[in-house]
Amino acid sequence: MIELQNVSKHYPLEAGFFARQDARVYAVNGVSLRIEPGEIYGLVGESGCGKTTTARLLVRMEHLTAGEIRFRNRDGEEFLYSRLDRRSLRRVRSNVRYVFQDPARSLNPRLTIRDVLLSGYRYSPRWPGTAQAEGEARRLMQEVGLRVEDLDRRPADFSGGQRQRISIARSLITRPEVLICDEVVSALDVSIQGQILNLLLQLREEHKLTMIFIAHDLAVVGYVSDRIGVMYRGVLVEEAPAPDLLRQRHHPYTRYLFEALPVLGDRWNRQVSVPAFAESADPTVFPVSSADQLMMTEVSPGHRVSAAFTRSAGVEPA
Repeated sequence: MIELQNVSKHYPLEAGFFARQDARVYAVNGVSLRIEPGEIYGLVGESGCGKTTTARLLVRMEHLTAGEIRFRNRDGEEFLYSRLDRRSLRRVRSNVRYVFQDPARSLNPRLTIRDVLLSGYRYSPRWPGTAQAEGEARRLMQEVGLRVEDLDRRPADFSGGQRQRISIARSLITRPEVLICDEVVSALDVSIQGQILNLLLQLREEHKLTMIFIAHDLAVVGYVSDRIGVMYRGVLVEEAPAPDLLRQRHHPYTRYLFEALPVLGDRWNRQVSVPAFAESADPTVFPVSSADQLMMTEVSPGHRVSAAFTRSAGVEPA
């Protein structure tokens, strides 16, 4: 349904008058992946690795520096992101919807929940009219676990978990085919996280959704995802079905992420085996430029590993 081919996004590095004019921040660097219809693709990595930038490229909130993104809807229509006109962009954005990390900032505090749900829908090519749209809003409120009477309240009247449910309902009202969930549970309590994750799994089945689930917690991503891609410094370093990745981790950075997970009853701070990945310097200005390193090798069916950031960390891939 979605295919990224050597996608890159670079930003000029603004570091003062005497800084190098050709310096760049390589937020996304040569990423290639495919997302199949109906699957949940998890994208995991530390803060600043390029996960959110990749998601913003998928809804054209950012423009590509290089590469190509293809989107194929259920009717078989194909959209090339480098050639989208205004009409095609509206159709893509109705099909590919975004759920943001912080619902308190993504919901307009001046609007009622009814207006929040209908405001973006009104400009969609699928707008059915006010009466039918309000009926869909009432149905979605019940699907996400809220009351129909809550439509006349404002976002400040709800808790963080309830506001995230409203954000999910707002994304679903245009009847999308793809839902991008960007750190949707990172600001919530653990018990509420489980409720939201189970809600997403339920909505996936009911609406036949394809999902891209972004997080920095490998355990959370492994719970909901069918396949997982691991990003580091803008590069996709490993990709595999979720059970395979949690069982056998080939790239040293993936092993670093897994070993950094907290363990219940662990009294002492554990020392991970790959400390080179804990460097404090911003790594995005030192890109991987070799095509051989960016290319991923299949080590088992569906399991791909990149050679990038292996020898530089002093560790060979498993």
